Amino acid sequence: MATRRRRRPEKVRRYYDYSLLVTIIFLCCFGLVMIYSSSSYIASLEYAKSDGAAHFMIRQAQALVIGFVGMIIVSKIDYHFYKHFAVLGYVLSVVIMVMVNYTPFGIERNGKKRWFGIPGTNTSLFQPAELVKIALILALACAINYLIKWIDRWKVIGLLLLMVAPPTYLVIDNNLSSGIIIFGISCVMYFVASRKKLRFAVAVAAVAAVAIVFIEFGDTLVSMGILEKYQLERIDVWKDPAAYPLDGGFQVLQGLYAIGSGGIFGKGLGNSLQKLGFVPEAQNDMIFSIICEELGLFGAGCLILLFVFMIWRFMIIAQNAPDLFGGLLVVGIMAHIAIQVILNIAVVTNTIPNTGITLPFISYGGSSIVFLMAEMGLALSVSNQITYEK
Repeated sequence: MATRRRRRPEKVRRYYDYSLLVTIIFLCCFGLVMIYSSSSYIASLEYAKSDGAAHFMIRQAQALVIGFVGMIIVSKIDYHFYKHFAVLGYVLSVVIMVMVNYTPFGIERNGKKRWFGIPGTNTSLFQPAELVKIALILALACAINYLIKWIDRWKVIGLLLLMVAPPTYLVIDNNLSSGIIIFGISCVMYFVASRKKLRFAVAVAAVAAVAIVFIEFGDTLVSMGILEKYQLERIDVWKDPAAYPLDGGFQVLQGLYAIGSGGIFGKGLGNSLQKLGFVPEAQNDMIFSIICEELGLFGAGCLILLFVFMIWRFMIIAQNAPDLFGGLLVVGIMAHIAIQVILNIAVVTNTIPNTGITLPFISYGGSSIVFLMAEMGLALSVSNQITYEK
């Protein structure tokens, strides 16, 4: 009698999104190239006795190495492990923001206390707003995951707003752009979890109405104390930058000149004229204008497509995540990247008022890239828990 051969069980394998990993590496390398290109002139003047033209690139590369190692370590740990640190991370981020805003631990740069540092010195350690972003994503993912059955009840909405309000207010107090991003991340995460989408259409309409009121009745709002004078000046500059060529509109106009002079294919890598002291801090918020000048609309378009591809990979990971918590983590990270990229490009092209937003992976900023790479590690960790049979 013939014996039946036992069927071998399918081997379960873990997925790892190498497409996302390669995209991250490429963006970071491209960022280093553009930081060197946009900052070499200023660095060669200000740091001639130390690192010379490569000063900003070297410092960014050092932070990038730390961030990359951290990303790999974070990605290899099961993302459920980080649930245990959600409350601690949230409380710590709020406490540090309070220390920055109201104690000597806040280091002031360009008139704003945005850095956490050592009191009595000018030594800054990191920007707490970057910590708030990742801490709030983790805390909100835990909270929404726990409250998902009652997510559309007004009490739960109020509870989540109460949770988001303290860190958002503390960040907005000295960094409006980061505050907008943090609130935007929270809204996107709740939107994905909610089953009643019509509320968001009403909310968007309300925000648009408020924006119109701010634009049209800015002087009245300043006299009422609702709007700060410098915020009204930014709105006025946005509406007509040419009317303020030597004041608030200088940076905007120089950025637009850079974009316009680049044409379709640009002047060539390293051949920007606007980076020669015309665009202030060209390696930071306005680096996209230098990309447009040197690589043209073609190069800028390729960069935007790369960010679109990255966001698509986040969507794939979120859709296939093993549970709601993992999916919400990736949605929060996706929202962060998408909102920040859109706002940065909108600011550089004068589509919205200047709010000082960096371009992820590309702009210069040590603490920013380290925390950003930690977020990428979380997304890769979720992807690494996705299983399939072979």
